[in-house]
Amino acid sequence: MSQIDSLFVTRLYRAALSELGKPVDMAELETSCLSIAEDDEAGQLWCEENGYPGYTSYASLTDLGWRFPIFKDLVKVLNKHVAGFTKDLQFNLDGKKLKLEDIWINILPEGGTHSSHIHPHSVISGTTYVTMPKGASAIRFEDPRLAMMMAAPARKKSARDELRQFIYVAPDVGEVLLWESWLRHEVPLNMSDEERISISFNYSWG
Repeated sequence: MSQIDSLFVTRLYRAALSELGKPVDMAELETSCLSIAEDDEAGQLWCEENGYPGYTSYASLTDLGWRFPIFKDLVKVLNKHVAGFTKDLQFNLDGKKLKLEDIWINILPEGGTHSSHIHPHSVISGTTYVTMPKGASAIRFEDPRLAMMMAAPARKKSARDELRQFIYVAPDVGEVLLWESWLRHEVPLNMSDEERISISFNYSWG
């Protein structure tokens, strides 16, 4: 009798923030993100000089928890979700824990994109979604083996998710996605005329 197994599985964690820890007020989080973006002149300048559409605090701010208490609350909840995902991945952490390395705001306007990338030097990366207006772009994950599929034909449109070369995920407001940091991903064109606000983060080991 023949047998077909799935090997080398790529895990993607998806949950509502509210499933673990103290509920996070998403309206307050949105207001805080917009206020920080308005005041962060260094971040605005970095975005302009680097052709980044919209706003990100990635290159300018490392103290979001100090600026607004809502971010402290968010990090406490994220820590619980990351701990659960880490357990699922069955990492041998040698008695250590994964720790938050950085956390930043992303505000993507109409027509904005974020090109394909990975997060070097981190173990787990993720994003939580503050606003997702109708038509806002989903996140797209790429099969990490894609570069090695030199002569493989395209997959059928009806192919099962685990066999697709790209997976699109459109989260709801208040959800968090977690993945291993080597997984390549991008944010396609924002087709909404409203801003898409998210908060991304990295966790490192050691």
